[in-house]
Amino acid sequence: MLTSLILLLALVTAAVIVVVASIKRSGGQDSRLLGSFHINVRLSDLWRWDGTVDRAAYLFIGVMGFALKHNLDRLVASFIFHRPWGIFNYWIPPAKVVRITSLPREDAAFLATMLALSLPFIWVGVVLSLRRLRAVRLPQWLIAIFFLPVINVAFFAVLSVLPSRKGEDSAFHSRVRGRDTLLAKVIPDHALGSAAMAILLTLPVGAAATGLAVLAFGGYGWGLFVALPFCLGLSSALLYGYREPRSLSSCLLVSAFTIVLLGGALVALAVEGVLCVTMAAPIAIVLALLGGSIGYVIQNRPSHQGEVPTMMLVLLLTPPGLMGAESLSPPDSQRFEVRTAIEIEAAPETVWQQLISFPQLPEPDQWLFRLGIAYPIQSSIEGRGVGALRQCLFSTGTFIERIEVWDEPRVLKFSVASQPPPMRELTPYSEIQPRHLAGYFHPEGAQFRLAGLPGGRTVLEGTSWYQHDIWPTAYWRLWSDLILHQIHWRVFQHIKRLAEQDWVTKNSNACG
Repeated sequence: MLTSLILLLALVTAAVIVVVASIKRSGGQDSRLLGSFHINVRLSDLWRWDGTVDRAAYLFIGVMGFALKHNLDRLVASFIFHRPWGIFNYWIPPAKVVRITSLPREDAAFLATMLALSLPFIWVGVVLSLRRLRAVRLPQWLIAIFFLPVINVAFFAVLSVLPSRKGEDSAFHSRVRGRDTLLAKVIPDHALGSAAMAILLTLPVGAAATGLAVLAFGGYGWGLFVALPFCLGLSSALLYGYREPRSLSSCLLVSAFTIVLLGGALVALAVEGVLCVTMAAPIAIVLALLGGSIGYVIQNRPSHQGEVPTMMLVLLLTPPGLMGAESLSPPDSQRFEVRTAIEIEAAPETVWQQLISFPQLPEPDQWLFRLGIAYPIQSSIEGRGVGALRQCLFSTGTFIERIEVWDEPRVLKFSVASQPPPMRELTPYSEIQPRHLAGYFHPEGAQFRLAGLPGGRTVLEGTSWYQHDIWPTAYWRLWSDLILHQIHWRVFQHIKRLAEQDWVTKNSNACG
């Protein structure tokens, strides 16, 4: 509840500040804007898709609608279904959805109810945003951003800032492009100079926001990996095209280059290592390109250039606001599983002996392990049966694993009692300790199943369960699953080689 109130208050405050600042700044040059900030809301505004809507009505209905919807959702979730409902459940499902048809009846009823409640609000949001896009003379296809998690917050804020345009005043717009503002003095006319200055102005902001998220809030989430790269891409494109319209390709190049340089700056400042930056680069660059494409559309319309400073303020406030909300009420961790199987030319009894403990593995040749991801080296076990302790030495330390199921030679299951860091960051310094190395990845345990096949063969299946507190999980799970599959495969190949050698030796002795 506290997080919701703080986020709502921050949204209202930021929007009012930037709109008032926009009106004051433009008052001497376009008096038409002074009369536009009157809240003129009609009931028909909630369902009509035709016509336009001014920014004051859009802001008022949007903020009040969000407050009403969130509290209605909380009441229904709490009093009818007896489930918690937080601000991040609009982006993270409150129930694990694998297949709709396989959901338990209670989960299906809960999700169906929440979806039904959201439909009227979705309609209001879509029609209002369409009318607002029409009012500010932006393409209607931008309505697709309404459905993008986190990014739609910045989209709403920008539409709340841009003034409505009833006509094109070429004399006024030419003065906007060439007027004597601070940005006009700082940003050169030349395309290369504009690109350099756009990156130079946005890069420190990106570094400061990353430091705020990691060092102050301790969060690796939506604000850092989604809102920040999108806002940086949008901001750099707006600044790049401030003096004159630029091409789409050049706007996208400036947006992407901003993210690349930010990654280099984080490595140089010892905030992050090369591996983490490399893993985050795909999602960050894609979102920056999306922001850059929106920035291209806006900067290509001279009528909006007078609002660039205000939009920059909005874009600066959005990521820290989301980061703060995440730190106050972090999303609940989700549990994932990774399953890998291999066929071995040896009996289950032989495979079992190599599974419970195995000698040292050769050096890895997978690129992930060579770059610093922790990889298994050898394992040993103390005792036998349930309660025995298995020690698995990794390149970064030792996993202590407590045996929970000992069904020789069919099932071996253990929980993780303690774990080493998940990676050793690649850095130009002797060593760095980013916060994500401790407390953000939680391996819970693993299970190995051995099933005998005809001809003395065995299928070895391994399943690992883990949680992590890095968002968006859909993206970071791709990396986590890939790494765990590689770890499974490395161990399984080693066990396969040893077990098949033992099996051949035993059969040879028996024949002899």
